[in-house]
Amino acid sequence: MGSPKVVPALERLGQDIRNARLRRNIAVADLAVRAGTSPSSISRLEKGDPGVAIGTLADVLVVLGLVERLADLVDVRKDELGLALSSEHLPRRGKSFSTKVRKQNTSSEPRRSQDDVVDPDGASF
Repeated sequence: MGSPKVVPALERLGQDIRNARLRRNIAVADLAVRAGTSPSSISRLEKGDPGVAIGTLADVLVVLGLVERLADLVDVRKDELGLALSSEHLPRRGKSFSTKVRKQNTSSEPRRSQDDVVDPDGASF
């Protein structure tokens, strides 16, 4: 682990998982069986051990009925820094419609006849 912020965040996550398990009156051994892992992995997860696989975390969240929270973990709609950085790269003003039309008219493609084409059934294109 590189950042000192990781340890407290994982410990808080582990404590939250432990609290959720206790509120549901599920023993560590029962949670392990339901999640398809070992009781020691559950204990390590609840202690905030960074070596526990994310798949184990996902399985535990399924058992606890909290798996939808995993998808919201890095919700880009709530990423304030990312949104601010992406707004810096937006163009200052948009191109006008007349600029688009001029660009299309000066393109290198051969121009088609401006007359309507009528098929034998009478439909105009």
